[in-house]
Amino acid sequence: MKKILSRAVFTAGIAGSALLLATGVASAHVSVAAPGAAQGGYTVLTFRVPTESETAGTTALTVQLPNLKSARTEPMPGWKATVQKDPASATATSVTWTADPGVSVGPGQFQQFVLSAGPLPEQDKVEFPATQTYSDGKVVEWNQPPNADGSEPDKPAPTLTLAAGSDDGDAHGNMPAAAEETTNTTDTTARWLGGIGLVLGALGAALGLGATIRSRRS
Repeated sequence: MKKILSRAVFTAGIAGSALLLATGVASAHVSVAAPGAAQGGYTVLTFRVPTESETAGTTALTVQLPNLKSARTEPMPGWKATVQKDPASATATSVTWTADPGVSVGPGQFQQFVLSAGPLPEQDKVEFPATQTYSDGKVVEWNQPPNADGSEPDKPAPTLTLAAGSDDGDAHGNMPAAAEETTNTTDTTARWLGGIGLVLGALGAALGLGATIRSRRS
């Protein structure tokens, strides 16, 4: 049994090390994530920005947006966010986060910049070219498309894969009334069952305590 357990731990350790190594390699690039993002829908975009420099910190990030109707930034202490819009269409074309004086994402660190945006383009993938500025004045452009052979370039543009659009909700991610009613009913039932479980548990504990006291007296 001990040998089997040791082998399992050893195998898990190797798998975990491989995963951390892969994550470390990927984290060297500015990337974007939005689980469940779908074409034509709204989502929360999270831009992960690592500082690659060993001597300077990241002090600004600009991300190009595909003319989105809505783009709302999340408040970040020490950072100011500005959304640029096209005067003619009033759509968001870019967003820039700028650090306050004395603030930066230091060497060996990373920061996540969050943006609620949409509706997303009706396409399989969407790129968000980014510009990263360092405290020493260095500027890095993350805007390269995949190489012709499909391999990753040195400075790839943050790219998000979008799922096909769905009729289960509207463009703002709201559920239809029937689905919402079902969800509310399920939540209410779960709360009632949870409450009953707590009452029965308390009653059982009380009965057990009473039995213990009686056994001691006898």
